[in-house]
Amino acid sequence: MTHATFYIIDDSQTAADRDYPLHFACHQAALSYQQGHKVYLLAASKAQAEQIDEYLWQQEPDNFVPHNLVGEGPRGGSPVEIGWPGLRHSGRRSVLINLSQDAPNFAVTFSQVIDFVPCDEKLKQQARERYKAYRLAGIQLQTAAAPETP
Repeated sequence: MTHATFYIIDDSQTAADRDYPLHFACHQAALSYQQGHKVYLLAASKAQAEQIDEYLWQQEPDNFVPHNLVGEGPRGGSPVEIGWPGLRHSGRRSVLINLSQDAPNFAVTFSQVIDFVPCDEKLKQQARERYKAYRLAGIQLQTAAAPETP
């Protein structure tokens, strides 16, 4: 059964770091990798995927996370694969981190889904729609407050 966690992001987090959701998603990918999971990080766009790729390359060597954009890297992808809507990830992965506007129809193929509830009202409504879509797909749902710093 798939389980999803929606992390609630508040104004203070985005005021301190306007890219907090992206940085937090990368932090969650690193934690999942350290726990031995293969991760698919679904960006909202190709530009955001490239931004995530660059951010992960800038980490300290001790915090390096093997990653690649979909279609690059080794056959079957590296432990953390970054894609965007319209692409297909390469093979079995246990964790989906969703930064896209919609709930991907393949979310049920993962054991864990991580999603976000931003503070912006329009984006919050999109998160509610994703929550409903996951629930209709039979995914077990929970919410949690995002930490102050990723």
